[in-house]
Amino acid sequence: MASDNYALWEERYSTPGRGPRQPEPFVVESLPYLRRGALLDVACGEGRHALYLASQGGFRVLGVDRSPTAIEVCRKRAAERGLEARFQELDLEREILPAGPFATIVATRYWQPDLCSQLVERLEGGGILLYESYTYDYLRYGPRRRDFLLAPGQLREVFAGLGLEILSYAEVDRPETREYSARLLARKV
Repeated sequence: MASDNYALWEERYSTPGRGPRQPEPFVVESLPYLRRGALLDVACGEGRHALYLASQGGFRVLGVDRSPTAIEVCRKRAAERGLEARFQELDLEREILPAGPFATIVATRYWQPDLCSQLVERLEGGGILLYESYTYDYLRYGPRRRDFLLAPGQLREVFAGLGLEILSYAEVDRPETREYSARLLARKV
């Protein structure tokens, strides 16, 4: 699933004030269900979830993203806030995920089907996967690349098929932010 959009993301992350800094409500609401310990934030961008979770105590956070600019922003923000979190530049389309095991893995606004089995493999027994990404219904708000969108029920089906216990699943329309996404909370049995 090569989609070499490196330059696009570097340009976006180089723009001051780009993107939200607050964590997604789904991540905040799911905090009580996340397992403390090693935590991996996949495609962490500028670190809004990694930094939020690092501030909650009990998480040893590692955020990975392809963009060196985003990783630099993450490190700067962590230092400014006095948070312990590690960040690593990693091209998820060409490299494998860090070995783990992880008590919790978080992935938001990113869909790469061939990464799913790696995510499950990196979870420790009883580990939690928190995943949110856009569905085809997101197209009602404007054009998007379909290969980065989920079919109805796909997120749940993929991870149930990989043996995870689905704790909660929903597809949510948020007209106020012009987003439609699938949300999954699952546990490795």
